[in-house]
Amino acid sequence: MTTPTRIDLSRPEGKGLAAGTLGLWGSTVIGLASTAPVYSLVATLGFVVLAVGAQAPIVFIVAFVPMLFIAFAYRELNNAVPDCGTTFTWGTKAFGPWVGWMGGWGVAVAGMVVLANLAQIAAIYFWSLFGDGSLSENVPLVTATGVAFIAAMTWVSWRGVEIGERIQNVLLGIQYLALAIFVIAALWHYFNGTAPDATAPTWEWFNPLGFTDWSGFTEAVLLALFIYWGWDTCLALNEETKDPKRIPGRAALLTTVILLVTYVGVTVAAMMYAGLGETGTGLGNEANADDFFLAIKDGLLGPYGWILVVAVMISAVSSTQTTILPTARGTLAMAAYKALPKRFATVHPTFKTPSFSTIVMGIVASVYYIGMTLISDDFLQDSILSLGLAIAFYYAITGYACVWYFRRDLFRSARDFFYKGLLPLLGALMLTYAFVQSAVDMYDVDYGYTVLFGIGGTFVLGIGALAFGVILMFLWFIFPRSKPFFRGESLNRDTEVLVPDDTASAGRSIDGGLA
Repeated sequence: MTTPTRIDLSRPEGKGLAAGTLGLWGSTVIGLASTAPVYSLVATLGFVVLAVGAQAPIVFIVAFVPMLFIAFAYRELNNAVPDCGTTFTWGTKAFGPWVGWMGGWGVAVAGMVVLANLAQIAAIYFWSLFGDGSLSENVPLVTATGVAFIAAMTWVSWRGVEIGERIQNVLLGIQYLALAIFVIAALWHYFNGTAPDATAPTWEWFNPLGFTDWSGFTEAVLLALFIYWGWDTCLALNEETKDPKRIPGRAALLTTVILLVTYVGVTVAAMMYAGLGETGTGLGNEANADDFFLAIKDGLLGPYGWILVVAVMISAVSSTQTTILPTARGTLAMAAYKALPKRFATVHPTFKTPSFSTIVMGIVASVYYIGMTLISDDFLQDSILSLGLAIAFYYAITGYACVWYFRRDLFRSARDFFYKGLLPLLGALMLTYAFVQSAVDMYDVDYGYTVLFGIGGTFVLGIGALAFGVILMFLWFIFPRSKPFFRGESLNRDTEVLVPDDTASAGRSIDGGLA
């Protein structure tokens, strides 16, 4: 194996990543794969219906709005600062090193927690395909398999973006083929009169004023909001795209729109097929909420029901790989700007990937997964439930950073006002509300599976994970090597963009007249 090299910030090629690898299609595929669309629907659809009943389709549309607004913030910031550090870099440029560091930590902690969840789901569904499915209840076997999935996807991520893109093309194609089969089969049964509870669609399903219970509405929106999470992976790969300033932003917007169509389409088909009843295969049956696909697969597809099981497994495996990508590049950027130890800035000389950060991410996720499983699976599940706090946290920082960074541009044109100001601000405010409301809900001892210190364990784990980042930040602050970052010397508003696209303009600030 070739000895890895470390980044020299004075090198014109930037951080050393593989420039020009991804086009619009590849970036969009990776953004879609990161959201794990099949698994996201399986894990969320039933609970959304339990919360709001027939208004489930409009919930997915409402939850799409803040995601779209934040996607505009990502696009505008990426046009000006196409840096793989994304929230970390933009937050630092807008608000200084302390906010930027915590934004980077939010990305990292969300990735670590969700990796454990995805690996566990992939392993459970893998072993449910064999025999009577009882192997999926063997905790040591499932855990070992989950760790093996993390290791395999870590290797793919370490090996290079190009091979990862080829694999994701196949895996995402299988997911969408399975979803197409689901929708076609559901509609076939509906129109053929063989659906267990055929329910005719009405415009009330899309009526934003049809909600009768505010708490149910907010619960459902919060659930739906975070199944869109993951599209920002294509922004973290901006330095490896063919047009770093334009393609990632376009891919992010395209990804969110495709997800909206996917989620609403599958939801409508499921409601037409199974109805909203509280018994049998009905979407209102609490027994089906954890996994609606498993509940209806045999009735829907007969002997081919295993297709849906395979689709969920592949969805989780696929997202495992793409989740590693943004976290590894985030820590690479943090190290490049001296916000983390220099070792995290190591880039493989052949594969042009953040080799050390990628391997560390895989190891940390595996240790976290094993540790939580050994302590209690309830702790693992509650840490997953708390994931929304970290997501809302760093998405909101990005939205606010966009408004503040471009504050002098906002009244230059209507476009600047809406795309750089109003829409990102609205998205950030919505996500701030989502953060606060989620925290309040999680504080209740009846939320989740555990109780810690007399309050909801989900709240303790979610807020605790963010608070742990504050501790790590101050620990790094103690080291002399961190001073250039915390003094605002290694990264500030006028710091050049370290990407190959700007080699011709070395010495010129990316901010132009914005500073």
